[in-house]
Amino acid sequence: MNNKVLVETSARHVHLSREHIDILFGAGYQLTNIKDLSQPGQFACQERVTVVGPKKSIERVSILGPERKASQVEVSFTDARTLGVVAPVRESGDVANSAPCKLVGPCGEVELSEGVIIAKRHIHFTPAEAEEAGVSDKEIVKVKVNSDRTTIFDDVVVRVHPNFSAAMHIDTDEANASCAFGTVYGEIIK
Repeated sequence: MNNKVLVETSARHVHLSREHIDILFGAGYQLTNIKDLSQPGQFACQERVTVVGPKKSIERVSILGPERKASQVEVSFTDARTLGVVAPVRESGDVANSAPCKLVGPCGEVELSEGVIIAKRHIHFTPAEAEEAGVSDKEIVKVKVNSDRTTIFDDVVVRVHPNFSAAMHIDTDEANASCAFGTVYGEIIK
């Protein structure tokens, strides 16, 4: 069993629907890929938006492509406090009854009645990688990150899909707390 997994920091970012890209950047606008991410088909975009909360705004927030069915904003607990929202910890895509915000782009604004979440820490695996690691889809595991501040992350959800690539994602608060900087690996504990 290979229980080692790359640990990556997922900083604050926005996923946008086609409708919201049109409003924020203009009808028919295509997002510009500036960097492919570890998950196949996912990329960081050149474009940025401002996320506005009831307390403050965060400018130049990254957009990740490709476009999604629904827009969502993924932040850390620190970011949520800065914005003045109470964002729930959820898996990506689970935005029902989450926090609201406004998105501001160069061509317009979008009011999201829900969509701000703190992404639940998770591990992406292909079916073969999951089998090799001895885990299954939706299983909850612990991951030990060996660093200058060794940390055991509990309540890590395993996500298995043929289009994934093995990587654990934590947010910037979690990365800072565990000194998970640069190339870091974690050990899955069952």
